[in-house]
Amino acid sequence: MRTGSVQPKLIIHGGAGSSLKGKEGAEAVRRSLFTVVEQVYDLLLSGLDAKSAVIRGCQMLEDDPRFNAGTGSVLQSDGQIRMSASLMDGTTQRFSGIINASRLKNPIELAEFLQNSDDRVLSDIGALELMRELQVPYYDPSTKLRLQEWILEREGNFDKAMAGVVAEQELVSEAGRGTIGVVVLDSQGRLAAGTSTGGKGFERIGRVSDSAMPAGNYANAHAAISCTGIGEHIIEECLATRIVIRVTDGMSLPSAFEKSFWEAESRNRDFGAIGIDATGTIAWGKTSQVLLAAYHDGERMGDTLNMGVEMGTQAQLSHAHQL
Repeated sequence: MRTGSVQPKLIIHGGAGSSLKGKEGAEAVRRSLFTVVEQVYDLLLSGLDAKSAVIRGCQMLEDDPRFNAGTGSVLQSDGQIRMSASLMDGTTQRFSGIINASRLKNPIELAEFLQNSDDRVLSDIGALELMRELQVPYYDPSTKLRLQEWILEREGNFDKAMAGVVAEQELVSEAGRGTIGVVVLDSQGRLAAGTSTGGKGFERIGRVSDSAMPAGNYANAHAAISCTGIGEHIIEECLATRIVIRVTDGMSLPSAFEKSFWEAESRNRDFGAIGIDATGTIAWGKTSQVLLAAYHDGERMGDTLNMGVEMGTQAQLSHAHQL
């Protein structure tokens, strides 16, 4: 980790999936992502540390019903919402998370509390008990659109293409991939990553998401990664940790993305990831058609929304910026 003042960097994502349709839909997502990037980056410029910036970004994305995390989470097979989230501080290399938590507004806040706990990952009952201990008010994260999706699915009339990684009719993709994530390099060279999700939708009760595992969210002093897409694929590749370890062992972040996504493509994986390393390099990769991500490179904001499969040779599965 470097000391002294460095240029902060930030990248966030709001899911990955099969397609984006319509300029209006893309612009709606872009506005949501840019609002978060702009506000969090201003906080970083004012001296906010990486972990706190990640928490703030995740809170904002969880509060946006467009994404499948917090408010607007998809429903599981029994009609209940169970959310998972994790937070990793790259400086301390400390991981914390919750699995299948219900009736709360911001899952990332429980993960934040657990950073300083002896027991740093809690499942459903444990998360509920922690909420009671902290006097976290109960909250209903459901939305009318997500409930309608579940009813149609249960009746066997649900077209997966109409659910969306985001709750926006102009956007078409597969249900349940609107996981959100935030990766930050702060002005002191510290890295952190956070990831939050409502799951994949209509899943078996008790299914565990990659978002609450180091497979989907990982950071150390060298790099920080957040993943999105089909959780089982992310777990099987141990994607976030794999990329971070490769950077730690001396590979550049762009090369670590390229190698990891080339391997994943050969196994027909379907996911995306975002990351930053200690030098300030911002990178993202995808095997899915669309990655809903936006970033601030220290000079300007940008996004990945218009980067479709027509760009996707194996060598171009990973897009990276040396900043």
